[in-house]
Amino acid sequence: MSARTEKHAWLAYVLPLAVFLIVGSLEPTRQQAGGTLLGLAIPYAAYPWVYALKILATLLAIAWAWPEYRQFPRRIVPLSILVGLVGAALWIALARLRPEARLLELLGVDRLVGMAARSGFDPLAELADRPVLAWSVLGLRLFGLVVVITIAEEFFLRGFVMRLVVDEHWQRVPIGQITVASALVGTLLPMFMHPGELLAAAAWFSLVTWLMTRTRSLWDCVLAHAITNLGLALYVLATGHWELM
Repeated sequence: MSARTEKHAWLAYVLPLAVFLIVGSLEPTRQQAGGTLLGLAIPYAAYPWVYALKILATLLAIAWAWPEYRQFPRRIVPLSILVGLVGAALWIALARLRPEARLLELLGVDRLVGMAARSGFDPLAELADRPVLAWSVLGLRLFGLVVVITIAEEFFLRGFVMRLVVDEHWQRVPIGQITVASALVGTLLPMFMHPGELLAAAAWFSLVTWLMTRTRSLWDCVLAHAITNLGLALYVLATGHWELM
C-alpha cells in the first residue's frame, strides 16, 4: 500500500467513481439541460466539453489512486474475454427491450424514465460540419467507456464495497471472497446506478461477480467490463442506437 493512501485507503477506490458521477451530473441530454440541480442550464451542444472535463477529472483521480491499484496482480484469463462478450450480448438485448421503461410507464411514473435517459450524443451527426472534432469526441467517448469507467467502477464496487460488506476490515478480504450479502450488494448497487437498465445491470453485474469468484482477479473483472463496453459501443456505431450511450 502506498504511503499516500495508507491512512485513507478507501479514498483510492471511491474517489475516481465519485468524480465521474459528480461531473457527469452536469451532462445535458436531449430531454434536459445539464446542471439543473445547481441552477445551471448547460445546452446539449456543450455535451462534448462536459464529457471531456469528466474524463480528464476522473483520469487525474485514477492517476492519484494508481499506486493502490498496482498491488493487484495483473493476470488475465481467457474466461474474462468470454464473459465480456456474453455480457455485451446480454446487456444489448435487455437494454433494447427496455422492460423497466414499460413498467414505469404502466405505474404512471414516466418522469423516472426521462431521469434515467442517457445523453445519446452522436458526435458524427451533431458535429458533422467539424469532422476532426467529431472523430476526436468519438475517440474520447470510446476511451471513457472502455477504459476510464471500467477501472473506476470495478475498483469501487469489487475492490472496496463488496469487500467492506464481507468484513469491516475490508483490506484483509481477498478478491473473490464473497458472502450472500456482498453478492446482493454487488448487484443491487449497480442497479441503482443504472435505473434505466435495471434488468441488464442485474444480469451483467451478477455474471461478473461469478467471474470474480472463479478467477479471484480484479483485473479480470476490469477486462470483462471493458470488452462488454466495447461491444456495446460497436453495436451503437453499427446500428445508430445512441440512446444506449
